[in-house]
Amino acid sequence: MKELKEGDKAPSFLELAANKGSTIIIYFYPKDFTPGCTTEACEFRDLYEKIQDNDAVVLGISPDSPESHEKFIAEHGLPYSLVADEDHAIAEAYGVWKEKSMYGRKYMGIERSTFIVSPDGTLKKIFRKVKAPGHAAEVLGAI
Repeated sequence: MKELKEGDKAPSFLELAANKGSTIIIYFYPKDFTPGCTTEACEFRDLYEKIQDNDAVVLGISPDSPESHEKFIAEHGLPYSLVADEDHAIAEAYGVWKEKSMYGRKYMGIERSTFIVSPDGTLKKIFRKVKAPGHAAEVLGAI
């Protein structure tokens, strides 16, 4: 599968279609309740009002279950939706389900990435291999 680039049509999924006509920030993250993912989620939470002022919405996506997402949202007061991608079909469509390595062990997982989708459904901006701290502010600046 070819890598998505800015200007391409965003691969569709239910929550994307439900927000059609808005600028949509889709951020892929590895796992609920981990330090980097919690930092990223809370930074998007803290900037959410400013994001909304720019007529944009946020969707966080990870392979976690809907139940895990509900607990994560409740614990951190997240004002936006988290999408359960348990079969990683959305992550694969966006090219962020990749081979990773930790302590010499190889495994498949999410490469932390963010996509800004324009109201017309095209990819306005792509951030790959994201570092969580400060990323939400960087995304806000791009919308």
